[in-house]
Amino acid sequence: MASHRRPKQPGRTRVTVLTATAAAAVALSSQAAHADSPSKSDAKAKVDKLYEEAEQATEKYNGAKEKQDKLDKQVGDLQDKVARGQEELNKLRDSLGSVATAQYRSGAIDPSLQLLLSSDPDTFLEKASTLDQLSAKQADTLKQISEKQRTLKQQREEATGKLKDLADTRKALGEKKEEVQSKLADAKDVLNSLSAQERAEITGSDGKDGGKDAGKGGGAGGGDRASRGGSRPDINIPAGSGRGGAALAAAQSVIGSPYVWGATGPDSFDCSGLTSWAYAQAGVTLDRVSQDQANDGTRIYDQSQLKPGDLVLFYGDLHHIGLYAGNGMTLHAPKPGANVRYESMGNMPFQFGVRIG
Repeated sequence: MASHRRPKQPGRTRVTVLTATAAAAVALSSQAAHADSPSKSDAKAKVDKLYEEAEQATEKYNGAKEKQDKLDKQVGDLQDKVARGQEELNKLRDSLGSVATAQYRSGAIDPSLQLLLSSDPDTFLEKASTLDQLSAKQADTLKQISEKQRTLKQQREEATGKLKDLADTRKALGEKKEEVQSKLADAKDVLNSLSAQERAEITGSDGKDGGKDAGKGGGAGGGDRASRGGSRPDINIPAGSGRGGAALAAAQSVIGSPYVWGATGPDSFDCSGLTSWAYAQAGVTLDRVSQDQANDGTRIYDQSQLKPGDLVLFYGDLHHIGLYAGNGMTLHAPKPGANVRYESMGNMPFQFGVRIG
């Protein structure tokens, strides 16, 4: 007869072990998932670092671009000089050839014999004088030809050297462009690994396009700098404050314009693009790159001595620059994904200011 006894229930100890094992498995699974998705603080730190590296590469790109533009002009000028010099050389050779041809046709014979055969000694002496003058002119022409050939050789060698420099500069320009784009793409990937809410908290955007804008280097996203100190400070620009005040006023007129690497306005800017554009509106030409702008005026190391419109430089390698806006604030183009805005200077390692004019 079959047994109908109820199956034995698992002991309390066994249930506890199973429960603990399941809990541990869930915890490990959660930890693994968390490891795959970086925390918001880690992501923020990584994005900030990538943006800073992108900005460093941008200033190097700007420097290479400026050098390329100068070399382009120098090569063009040298090539024009070589072409004009070759034309002048050809004319000198033609004139020398014409004189030689005329002498050959005249059947130049021994001057003493010509005097004996001449029926008019006075006319002969006059012609002889002319021939002496022609010989002197030929000698002068030969000297000019020799000098022109030497000059042309030097100009051609210089042009060849400039063309090599230009090729090297264009290669460096391409490398820096790739570096900037790579850093921005990496930042975009990090942002896109987060939720929309996390992206919004990091970038200061609405969370819908923070990752996209990061990859382009322009847009409304903010990041570390853009999410702090954005309110307009109480700025008092004294009357007659000169070029610095005029430059600051110009920069104020483009607040909200997007940061775009390599841009110099008027619709978008990178950091040194904004400062050079602002001072251009005040009638002052600055160098293109932040490190060079650091030498465009008088340095001011005491922050309390800064005046509105002074240039302010940040980080040890001076890769970031803005305009002093008063009350410990700077007006600048912060970084990829952010717009031209005010920010507390305490958010970045201040190095010194520069007063222009």
